[in-house]
Amino acid sequence: MGDTQNFKEIAAAAAVGMVRSGMAVGLGTGSTAACVVRRLAESLRAGELTGVTTLATSRAVRDEAARIGLPLLDDALPRDLDLTIDGADEVDPRLDLIKGAGGALLREKIVAQASRREVIVVDESKLSPRLGARRPLPVEVLPFAWRSQARFLEQLGAEVVVRRLADGTEYRTDQGDLILDCSFGPIDDPRALARELEERAGIVEHGLFLGLATVVVVGGPGGVRILDGRAGPAV
Repeated sequence: MGDTQNFKEIAAAAAVGMVRSGMAVGLGTGSTAACVVRRLAESLRAGELTGVTTLATSRAVRDEAARIGLPLLDDALPRDLDLTIDGADEVDPRLDLIKGAGGALLREKIVAQASRREVIVVDESKLSPRLGARRPLPVEVLPFAWRSQARFLEQLGAEVVVRRLADGTEYRTDQGDLILDCSFGPIDDPRALARELEERAGIVEHGLFLGLATVVVVGGPGGVRILDGRAGPAV
């Protein structure tokens, strides 16, 4: 665990090194993104960066960013973002992603699509030969008639688990929705699956982030590797 945290920290530092003064920067949600928030705040306090504004992808990140003094854009997003730095649960050789373990997949996808560059920070354990091989796919659904969505997902081949908090109550997103964690196993055609999910009423969003990552910054025992989405298959 200690090594994993160190790998996240060095990758986060490399990603923050891509930020330039005056940029508007999206902040992801989750443990890796938390490293980015801290590192970015340190760079601003040290005067290494100036004039940076940020947009948080969850209430928890917004609260933390405000607490440590990061300038925040209005949630209405009055301008496009120069760069978003976020984490991922799984990264395949095309730099397609599964995201959503932190519960902010809808807002994270909105922010990714509003960003000129999407920089993903991971430790090397998140690299996978095929999406779904190591992590379930989070699917955000409306509470209304959610069991019909669970049945639909099971018909597509998933083992479906309702995400719950430690006390056993149902997890709710910032929008008040439920998350169904769907274990498909290795997904043969992520784009076809994404289309099926997007056509289903009641499914708010899914954790397949396809074609959105510009760069993936990977921390590992050998230091940091930069995987460029324009360079073709990466692992």
